[in-house]
Amino acid sequence: MADFTADFCDTYPEKVAVLGPGFSNYGGALMCQGEVVTIKLDRNNSDLITLLRDEDGQGKVVVVDSDASYYAIVGENLMKFAQKNGYTGIIVNGYIRDTFQIKDIPVALYALGTCSRKYIPVTQGTRNETLSFGGVEFRPGDYVYTDTDGVIVTAEPLPSQD
Repeated sequence: MADFTADFCDTYPEKVAVLGPGFSNYGGALMCQGEVVTIKLDRNNSDLITLLRDEDGQGKVVVVDSDASYYAIVGENLMKFAQKNGYTGIIVNGYIRDTFQIKDIPVALYALGTCSRKYIPVTQGTRNETLSFGGVEFRPGDYVYTDTDGVIVTAEPLPSQD
């Protein structure tokens, strides 16, 4: 991927939405792009585990909303599942852990920060709904581009800047 978010913002300002401040990349990939897959969680990540472990993620970015609950949503095991199944990135409206272990896994991982604890009781999540956080909406099938400057969302893939 040679396309940068700043270039897309300059070229297509009416087609991109920019995720607001506060999100940092903790994963081993500095850039990613792909089709949006959405999942809404209630603190527990069991439904996200199933998604990352069992489904083909080629060309996809998982967008997770946990209402910024102060529990870790993604860690080393989930990042390994994401890598194994071809996901290019994960964006979490919440927190992650195992930063030392995941920094070399070649999947982008944007989150608000870190938290050592996870939520143990299993709760039900929902898939394929529009998620709204960070000043943008993520719809299933939208397209995401990320790099060291941030995250942008578009309704469809944009022509390459090459």
